[in-house]
Amino acid sequence: MRVLIAPDKFKGSLEAAEVASSLAAGIEGVLDGVEVDRVPVADGGEGTVAAALAAGYRAVTVPVTGPVGNPVEATFAVHGEVAVVEMALASGLGVLPVRDGRQAFDALGATSHGTGELVSAALDAGCHRVVLGIGGSANTDGGAGLLSALGVRLLDRNGGPVPPGGGGLVRLETVDLTGLDPRVAGTEVVLASDVENPLLGPTGAAAVFAPQKGADAADVRLLDEALARFAEKLAEVLGDDVHRWAGSAGAGAAGGVGFAALAVLGAERRPGIDVVLELVGLDARLEGVDAVVTGEGSLDSQSLGGKTPLGVARRARAHHVPTVVAVCGRNTLSAEQSRAAGFDRVFSLSDLEPDVERSMRDAAVLLERVGAEVGRELRATSTR
Repeated sequence: MRVLIAPDKFKGSLEAAEVASSLAAGIEGVLDGVEVDRVPVADGGEGTVAAALAAGYRAVTVPVTGPVGNPVEATFAVHGEVAVVEMALASGLGVLPVRDGRQAFDALGATSHGTGELVSAALDAGCHRVVLGIGGSANTDGGAGLLSALGVRLLDRNGGPVPPGGGGLVRLETVDLTGLDPRVAGTEVVLASDVENPLLGPTGAAAVFAPQKGADAADVRLLDEALARFAEKLAEVLGDDVHRWAGSAGAGAAGGVGFAALAVLGAERRPGIDVVLELVGLDARLEGVDAVVTGEGSLDSQSLGGKTPLGVARRARAHHVPTVVAVCGRNTLSAEQSRAAGFDRVFSLSDLEPDVERSMRDAAVLLERVGAEVGRELRATSTR
């Protein structure tokens, strides 16, 4: 029997590779002669580089500017002329410094500059295709930092650079694109993101996401005005198409980095899970598989919007895999929703350990128990 295990991380508990290992240990412990293929995956946000590395990409680590100016060592993945850049590793909430036991948010000053430095490093490595996985960002700067790291000058009325972060854009008078790295023109940029929000307004980057990054109501208003100014000044250089990009789905992703990638870098936006499943070669690995086990920390309504388990299940069904199982920390889907998503069975760690803290702490042990149960059910099915 061949089993493919393709989970996302269980956030706050285990990385995707650790989830896969625990499930594999349980299955192999009860199912003699089973062949298990472990394929850690992600949905285009956090964990995307790890998934690429597990699939055989080469790691490149470089020093970059963190979201509040702190030094960060960030890794991107390379295979041939393809680079996988994960924004969270350079400009994410997870790399904010901790002060007095708390993350040092800077709603107005946090920058995406480090992500731009990663893209530049990928170009230095000879890459002509950059997969930009965005999510978990600490900034709301419209991608201004990303662009500045690639040579764009953002100037105030005196001809000096505006301060980093979205707040600094209220002083923006001129966008000078003449210094944009010429290699960008010959680079295919893929924006891996499921976020549908535009750049501005009540569903935009500032209104929806900035409060998660330390912004209060006044900060949100200022940031939305600053992002609108950024779009207006950019339109003076690139034309009215900039306004179309600002209003397009995905422009508000990652504090507006989606906008900069679409409007200036010429990026193509694609669902993150589709991009990652192609990176790891899932279709080829599904050939001849008898069962697929996928999962993530929480199975809920958001999962149905294109998160990892649904994406894996769809690919498995397309390859006519007989059994598709989902594993999660908690499950709020109805039986009907689970079947419609393509899952034959859903296992939740909360059924084994209702206490959330214990479940997260002991996730590896619980996942091995679930793996054993999956193995027993597969054995029973195969002997019928």
